[in-house]
Parts: sequence; structure tokens; C-alpha cells
Amino acid sequence: CTLTWIHTLFTLVGMRLLLMAGMFQHKSLQLRQVLPLAAAYVGYIVLCNLSLQVNTVGFYQVMKIAVAPTVMLLDLIVFGIVPAPKVVASVVLVCLGIGIATVTDSTLVKHFYGICVGAAATLITALYQMWAGSKQKELQASSMQLLHQYTPQAALILGLLIPLMEPVGWASLTGNAAAAGNGKTILSYQYTPAAVAVIFVSAVLGLLVSLSTFLVIGCTSSLTYNVVGHLKTVIILTGGCLFFGDEMPPKKLLGVGVAMAGIVWYTQLKIGSAQAKLAAKAAEPLQLVVSDSSNGGSSSANGTRYNSSNGVDEGIMSPASLISPSMSTAKPRIVTTADKAAAALYYKPAASAVLPALHRPNR
Repeated sequence: CTLTWIHTLFTLVGMRLLLMAGMFQHKSLQLRQVLPLAAAYVGYIVLCNLSLQVNTVGFYQVMKIAVAPTVMLLDLIVFGIVPAPKVVASVVLVCLGIGIATVTDSTLVKHFYGICVGAAATLITALYQMWAGSKQKELQASSMQLLHQYTPQAALILGLLIPLMEPVGWASLTGNAAAAGNGKTILSYQYTPAAVAVIFVSAVLGLLVSLSTFLVIGCTSSLTYNVVGHLKTVIILTGGCLFFGDEMPPKKLLGVGVAMAGIVWYTQLKIGSAQAKLAAKAAEPLQLVVSDSSNGGSSSANGTRYNSSNGVDEGIMSPASLISPSMSTAKPRIVTTADKAAAALYYKPAASAVLPALHRPNR
């Protein structure tokens, strides 16, 4: 808890320095708006550390893997977001592969208390990640602005919890308390230059992790952030085998392969979804309806306006009528949004040269 508090303080100082350097603009947020996020951050840190302390490493890893399905469940309950079946299947495949590759303990569960702590850690972690994305949209704040605003509250809460969770006194521990740890308290520990250097490096990395977390979730989603985290696990396992001589037994290799298949599948689904959204957004201007109530004209579904008296199209007739206004016999008119969209659609390379000409009256 103390080390996390130091990391949070360093993150606060780092964000203030980035603000002074002009990396982002200050945005004031009310305490009640960011306090839930700060509390979720503290809860996720404390509960994850406690889960690792009271549970086996295998069960702790299983609970970490369960964060991704929990995020999907919370999105469904809180926001009504129903993920596509293929997305669910790809995430399940990723989680299954990571479980096969990393869980090696023969006995996962020690006691019921450990199950409760692990489940609570998974739930609060998923809630924190979900809020990290939704609060950015709700408060209209960037990743840096939100991180800068909630960090002071998080540091205060952690500072209040330290005396309750860790020994602070000047004297070293004795008896059973010393047997449970190394006998050192926060203030009695000898902070050598090497130890201070390690703490400083870890604090810098903590700042980068917090910032990258908010950036990734803000640009994508909390579910994608979890998939990226599992990709990191695959890279660590593979890199350890390639560069440090770690063993790669068939079970671990199978898990890595299954996880990578799920990651690739999930990535393809997300890329296809993003391309479909861009195509739909690009087609929106073509659905505009150009109304002309002054001359009794009517509009078609694609934005083309017809003059009911002579049948002459005074709106979007064809690309030619847009490119050569002088060839048209229609009266001078104001160029509509649909006109510009049609010109950009048919003449994308020359759209910047064509559109200014549309503003010149016919002669």
C-alpha cells in the first residue's frame, strides 16, 4: 500500500509537470464527479494485493483473467451494451488460452475468504476500468485531464489507509509480527541509495502505466484494454523463452497459441467494426433532404430537389451540373450541403478545386 501511495504521489507530481509544460489544458471537475473513480482505483489496488496475499498465484491469475468477462457483464448491466456473439467468443478464446498458459497450480482455492477477496478484486477492477472510459465521455475530459483530477483524491485515500494496513513505527517488529514479514516498518526501513533508485524507477513506470491505461481505454474500450493486457502476457511468456531460456512446455505453448488466435480474431472484428462505422458516417451527408418550400418543389430521398412546375432539377442533377455551373440554365442558387457532398463523392481528388466554383453565380 505504501509503494502504491508513493506511485500515486509521483503520478500527481508528474501530471502537474505535464500541465505546466502545456501537454494538456486544465479542466476543473467537481469532487463528487471523480471521487467514485478515485475510490475504485484504491479498491482495485488494495484488493488485488490482498488477493495475491491470501490466495495461490494460480487463483490470483484466474481472477485477473476473469476481469474481461466481468467488463462485458458490467457494460451490459450498466450501459445496456450487448457485445456481438463473435466478440464474446474471441474474448473467451483469449481468456482460455491465457489460463492454459499461466495457471499451473494443482490446488487453486485455499478457503472461502480467499474466494470472496478474489471475486471482489475482479469486480472492482472491472468497475475501475469501465469508469476510466465512461467518465471521459461523461465529463468531456481527456485522459490526462481526468487522471490529473482524480489522483489527489486517490493519494489522500491511500494515505489514510496506510496506518491501518501496514506498520509505520520507528521500531522494528518483533515476535510473531516479525515472523510474518521481514521485521521492518515503513519508518524503520533503511532506505539505501539503491533502494531509493529502485523506488524512483518504479514510480516513473507507475506514471507511464496509469497514463497509458487511460489513453488506451479512452481511445478504445476497457474490453480492448484487457485484450491488450493479455497480449502483453503472451509477449512476456514468448520473450522469456526466446531470450532468457525459459521453458516452453507443450501446455504453455498450446495456451499461447490459443490466446494469440483469440487476439487476432478480436482484432479483425474490431477493425471490421471500425471500418463499417466510418463507411456509415461517410454516407450520412448523402441522406440529407434538401427542402424548398418557397417554390413548391419536392425532395427525393437522396437529397435531389425537383421543380414540380417544369420538371427541371434545380438541385443535384449530376456531377456535370456541379462542375460546370455556367452550362446550367438554372437560376443562381445557394450551394447546399448535399451539393458539396455529391461533389466530394464523385470528384474526391478535385473536391477542393471544385467547391469554390460552385459559389459563383451562373451567367
